[in-house]
Amino acid sequence: MTKKTRRTHSPLFKSKVALAAMAGDKTLAELAQQFEVHPNQITTWKKQLSEGAAGVFDKDTAVEPPVDLKVLHAKIGQLTLENDFLEGALTKVGLLSARK
Repeated sequence: MTKKTRRTHSPLFKSKVALAAMAGDKTLAELAQQFEVHPNQITTWKKQLSEGAAGVFDKDTAVEPPVDLKVLHAKIGQLTLENDFLEGALTKVGLLSARK
């Protein structure tokens, strides 16, 4: 008995099938025969498209602010200096043992 491999479909194909299903020109059975996929798969893709459609128009999540690495490196340097200073001060007072 030969084991069948799973078919993987591109996002472009999935969106094409889901948009055709949402158009309502053909039945699920006709679309399934045309695109050679199971009707349940078309229903799933159609549901995913309708749920994710709002994300297309949401600009807040799509664009992330650029990260300024210089500022982050400066903050790391500042925190390192503060930690070294506090470690030295606590060692002199005797609150921090010489061993770590």
